[in-house]
Amino acid sequence: MAADKKATVTVTQIASPIRRKKDQRETLVGLGLNKMNRTRVLEDTPSVRGMINKVHHLVRVVE
Repeated sequence: MAADKKATVTVTQIASPIRRKKDQRETLVGLGLNKMNRTRVLEDTPSVRGMINKVHHLVRVVE
């Protein structure tokens, strides 16, 4: 049985959400990031890319 390879993106939080707008904090939580230096491997979808773009100054992305 062959497993489908899905494109993934690794996202690491590099800045604090303190003193940021509420929607940016909620976006970080939606990505699974709510503490400094926490890393998540996510599927590379347009919705995830949009969330990353919204908080691009708070995260580091490795494709």
